[in-house]
Amino acid sequence: MDLQSRGLEQELQFQASRSGGAGGQNVNKVNTKIELRFDVQNSALLTDEEKERLQQKLSNRINNEGVLQLTCQTERSQLRNKELCVERFYELLRQAFTRQKRRKATKPTRSSVRRRLENKKKQAEKKSNRGYRSDY
Repeated sequence: MDLQSRGLEQELQFQASRSGGAGGQNVNKVNTKIELRFDVQNSALLTDEEKERLQQKLSNRINNEGVLQLTCQTERSQLRNKELCVERFYELLRQAFTRQKRRKATKPTRSSVRRRLENKKKQAEKKSNRGYRSDY
């Protein structure tokens, strides 16, 4: 099921504030920075398994109350920053929910083994030539 069709927007909370950095007078008088908050623990639209997965994968972005926080302040308009925050939110969820493929163990190929051994010989020869040699 597509994440955007679930209607997660109704559980998103936005807060606007003044953003820092360059931008002239616009920065000083317009609230363009957007902070998006999503309460993972109390979400009615996510299953318990999804909540647990988000808690594990996005633990560095979720605070102690179980709220996922994102901020956007790159654009000059509040609306554009809000759109960027929502896009980034869905991208984070998409990445957290996609399962990673299991790696199949394989043996190294003959040529890769040969290359590795050749490189080891070259490296050993290079290092052995660095030593002090006297003419006795």
